[in-house]
Amino acid sequence: MPGLKTADDRTFVVAFQSLDRGIINPWFMLGAFFGSLVLAGAAVLKNLGRPGAPWIIAAFLLILSDVVVTIAIHLPLNNAIKAAGVPDGIQDLAQVRRQFNEARWATWNRVRTATATAAFVSLAWSLILYGQATA
Repeated sequence: MPGLKTADDRTFVVAFQSLDRGIINPWFMLGAFFGSLVLAGAAVLKNLGRPGAPWIIAAFLLILSDVVVTIAIHLPLNNAIKAAGVPDGIQDLAQVRRQFNEARWATWNRVRTATATAAFVSLAWSLILYGQATA
């Protein structure tokens, strides 16, 4: 999180809590987050036995890994910083920030970025293979 890395503790906590509230909502979770997993799963079922199927399966597994990382690592960290309460009422903002563990969050966010990119590339490659097979 390069933009927040140099921020003071209060700014970090306020910004992260605000970002989390803005992003974690039913539309995001159902549409963008679980929607990609459901659509990739449907693509696997529809394309079994076709030339690009292994790449679609790979994409599905990569997307699934993103969901697992988010649920197992990011959501608990996000929930912990939210549970600290309103920043004006927090006695030790530095402690809240340390307990959040920025390095762990950022490392796993890079993992999610890499796997999401790999899923995109896998789906793109499956389309190329499908196009070649049907041309």
